[in-house]
Amino acid sequence: MQPERGMRLRAIIDTLESGLVERRHTVRLCLLSALAGEHTLLIGPPGTAKSELARRLHTVFCDARYFERLLTRFSVPEELFGPLSIKALEEDRYERHIDGFLPDASIAFIDEVFKANSAILNALLTLLNEREFDNGAGRVHCPLISAIGATNEVPEDAVADAFFDRFLVRVPVTAVSAAGFGALLQVGPGCGWTPPPAGLALDKNDLAALASEAATVGISAALLEVLAELRQYFSAQQIYVSDRRWVKIVWLLRVAAASEGRSAVALWDLLLLPWVTAPDAPRQAAVADWLAARLGVREAFSPERLTRIVEAFDAQLNVEQKADDLDYDVSGRLNFSATSLAQDVGDAKGGATAPRMTYSRRRRYGETHIGARVGQIDALLLRIADYAKEIERQRESLAAYQAQSLWVDANLTDRGATILAATAAAIARLAERARTARAAFLSLPRLPVDDGMVPEPMVHEFLDEI
Repeated sequence: MQPERGMRLRAIIDTLESGLVERRHTVRLCLLSALAGEHTLLIGPPGTAKSELARRLHTVFCDARYFERLLTRFSVPEELFGPLSIKALEEDRYERHIDGFLPDASIAFIDEVFKANSAILNALLTLLNEREFDNGAGRVHCPLISAIGATNEVPEDAVADAFFDRFLVRVPVTAVSAAGFGALLQVGPGCGWTPPPAGLALDKNDLAALASEAATVGISAALLEVLAELRQYFSAQQIYVSDRRWVKIVWLLRVAAASEGRSAVALWDLLLLPWVTAPDAPRQAAVADWLAARLGVREAFSPERLTRIVEAFDAQLNVEQKADDLDYDVSGRLNFSATSLAQDVGDAKGGATAPRMTYSRRRRYGETHIGARVGQIDALLLRIADYAKEIERQRESLAAYQAQSLWVDANLTDRGATILAATAAAIARLAERARTARAAFLSLPRLPVDDGMVPEPMVHEFLDEI
């Protein structure tokens, strides 16, 4: 988006959030969903500002018509889609008056949406997905920008599953926490809310321009790889995400990037995924954990793997430091000593004083051997240094993203920053361990003359597999 429009979005968000306690992330997800032309489902108990949020959202769009309805198991199609036209019936046509009803709305709020019967839910499927409504013998186009559904719980049946999948964004909404309770009471029912001024409202041209820019937003191969890994994770966790949903997810990410003036989806945009993939709060938390631990930290270069590699060098160093050789004198004869083992030998006949062979001494190594070991560690240190720089770049990238992001939950970006900082510290400690091992290899006893023996390469995991 153009900078001017980006500032408008930020001002709109500030206005929408005003007076809503602990609803910052919910507000932003609902707005982003609407900008992407998608729908949001708010899952939570009554009295948690779900309907208030929807009523505010419709004021963001120029000339937007708003529709709201509470459904029950006794609701009939007329409540949503309008009454039958008597005049049309007289002419043998089965049509409805849709003016002022859901097919005529730009923003809709449907409370207790899953309490409707299957006939209503099936009719809603087409309207939400295709923005079309079958009215008599014809199908009319609906101007719906976004629908917000609300429910206490999601039932499990075939119709409900299909309808549930139409809501790209699923946001659990809970009561205000103890920390925010005081602020909630200060808001009170008497505190009014002022809609955004007309100059901030978004019109059809704004939405079309955003969609056009989003269509050109790039998505990198590295990011697609993370999405593929997440899809495998979902398969292992038995979380079903339809192909249609994956396509919509990528579109939402492109809209998020375009709305912030970016030409490509950022790695950190993936922190939006918990609310568009997993169906409920526990599984969304699990996805958030996976993303926070995974983003910015390459699996093949993880501290755990580097630790195993450094430990392999430490183990080899320990072997070479404790290795013994037969002890020969300058003439090539084995050295003997009458006292070196006396403390270990004792018998009644005085055998401890007999001359004994000092059969070993610390092994000595040639320059070639030591140089080979040091060269391996130097190569490892270069890899570690490169990865440390990469982690630092990721930290800088995340900090810049946090400063300008409109949509991502700050709790998740903070967690990502904490994990990257911990990774950087772990990498620094491993580098110091590797340098200590390097110095110890250089301190190994040396042969007077290099024997030219090249040691077998160290056996450890290969960083070349990255």
